[in-house]
Amino acid sequence: MSLELLCINTIRTLSIDSIQKANSGHPGLPLGAAPMAYVLWQNHLKHNPADPQWADRDRFVLSAGHGSMLLYSLLHLTGYALPLEELKNFRQWGSKTPGHPEFHLTPGVEATTGPLGQGSANAVGMAVAERALANLFNRPGYEIVNHFTYALVSDGDLMEGISAEAASIAGHLKLGKLIYLYDSNDVTLDGPADLTFTENTAKRYESYGWQVLTVEKGDTDLDALDRAIHEARQDTQRPSLIIVKTTIGFGSPNKQGKSSSHGSPLGADEVKLTKKALGWDPEAQFLIPDEAKKSFKTGGERGAKAQTEWKKLFDAYTKEFPELAQQWMLCQSTGLPEGWESAVPGFKAGESLATREASGKVLNGLASRIPWIVGGDADLSCSTNTFLKDLGSFEGQSGKGRNIHYGVREHAMGAVANGIAYHGGVRTFTATFLAFADYMRPAIRLAAMNHLPVTFVFTHDSIGLGEDGPTHQPVEHVTALRSIPGLWVLRPGDAAETAEAWKTALSRKDGPVALILSRQKLATLDRSTGVIAPSVGAQKGAYVISQAPTAPKGVLIATGSELQIALDAQKKLAEKSIPVNVVSMPSWELFEKQDAAYREHVLPKKLTAKVSIEAGITLGWMKYTGEKGAQIGVNTYGASAPAPVLYEKYGLTVENACKTMLGLLTTV
Repeated sequence: MSLELLCINTIRTLSIDSIQKANSGHPGLPLGAAPMAYVLWQNHLKHNPADPQWADRDRFVLSAGHGSMLLYSLLHLTGYALPLEELKNFRQWGSKTPGHPEFHLTPGVEATTGPLGQGSANAVGMAVAERALANLFNRPGYEIVNHFTYALVSDGDLMEGISAEAASIAGHLKLGKLIYLYDSNDVTLDGPADLTFTENTAKRYESYGWQVLTVEKGDTDLDALDRAIHEARQDTQRPSLIIVKTTIGFGSPNKQGKSSSHGSPLGADEVKLTKKALGWDPEAQFLIPDEAKKSFKTGGERGAKAQTEWKKLFDAYTKEFPELAQQWMLCQSTGLPEGWESAVPGFKAGESLATREASGKVLNGLASRIPWIVGGDADLSCSTNTFLKDLGSFEGQSGKGRNIHYGVREHAMGAVANGIAYHGGVRTFTATFLAFADYMRPAIRLAAMNHLPVTFVFTHDSIGLGEDGPTHQPVEHVTALRSIPGLWVLRPGDAAETAEAWKTALSRKDGPVALILSRQKLATLDRSTGVIAPSVGAQKGAYVISQAPTAPKGVLIATGSELQIALDAQKKLAEKSIPVNVVSMPSWELFEKQDAAYREHVLPKKLTAKVSIEAGITLGWMKYTGEKGAQIGVNTYGASAPAPVLYEKYGLTVENACKTMLGLLTTV
């Protein structure tokens, strides 16, 4: 048995031993894809197991996350801080080897993959980030950013629509340092792939603008695999798809090439037969031959040497370009330049503008001060107001330009943005209409799960968008976003609160923020007299924006465009000698982070007459109004009509707010 085959079979047997011990997992992919993974990691991947966070490392994404044991075996064998005991604890409580790879949990895992297609789109984002940082920081003779992004993808990945969107934008941008290795084993969970997947994948990717290469004997032809990866690296004008024909479950006498090896352990007897077929000791468990141990170290040693050379280059760079080096260190730590908040513009009291307009002004101010803000929208910048003026369109070859034109590709947009955040060094945002958050929900969920600092901008936030009708009126979407653990949802009520929302978003390093913005114009509140509280209170999620002049009898709670309704209702009620407080509550999540004393100050328990006003479904608001309170909202779909008519028809009016409060007070 050659040394190469010995190493490959070590990967295979570690994988099937771990899966068998857990009695759970997917053995087929690790057995079939081990040769391509070995050639990539041993001969091409630039990485240093001793420093998994080295900024100029190549990125490797196992988009086919069900084959996680392939990655865990590679991480262990090449020297990452993943001891053999963790492989033996595969899929067990508290282990670092969960059923699908998880970012932040396992050293060397670059992205959380599991939902098929997400990882392939994440890889596109990583390639975008590499180019953006190269443009910002590289100087002649000082290429401190110069690495590739690889993804191992499966039939399932390429069936998912998100991968088509992501591949289309990658080809359009000519992301030449992006390489997919496609494990084309012709089998899916339900049976042969041709039950559902008969398209010509090569021609599809060629039409996207990708270089397409094929390795016909991916089980055995290591030289062909090596040549294909080398050729893919040479073509930096196009992303590359390497179609590797493999046998799922390779080596298993009774299950190779069959769907039965896809999603279930081989079984103890079949594991022994497979080991025997691979020339392995059938009784050995978690065997790592000394020759294999020694050989696997060479890949990491190559990476360590590359990092040493990079450090020398960066030291020289620091002396030559000290300001750029300082910026580099700052962006790599998710930091922000000193005084960045001063770039946020002010807004005049009484100025009438939609919060999407205010957001655009704030975002442009911030981008002028923070050079590593790069983001884009789903062909809607003229509506979302997220175009960064005078900063150009992003180019995938040079990395120039800071506006990413995602096109009408919301699903991929969210996952690409996550990839940018996974990569690090770039603060990014996306933008679309709130009704289309549903297209992005899997990516938003993963951003929250993995603590990625992505800002998701959603405009046209309610029935207030008017004539476009119920398909575009997002009545349930704010509540749906609030249900995602770890996502901060902010719906500001005027321009000043919008500025605070952006400050909150950029200050957050440990997770995503969704900004919910209006289409209709809203008056900027006059905070100069002290009647209206300073907008900085919005950073606490909720605050008493207008205090009753005497002891309040109730509380009106509102978000976004409905804040003005609450303030006007407060005045009407005051005319009837009924004092109430108005609470602006742009973010449930931030409010819940405040201490009990502050929350009691804002929403006193003794005031049972509480009314929430929000142009969306009322689900969840009872937590803040209490059982004796009331909720004004839209618990059905909208309609096509001018916004003022819709607000009247759905009861989002000053009159209804007053009537509702009076009704509560008469029952107290």
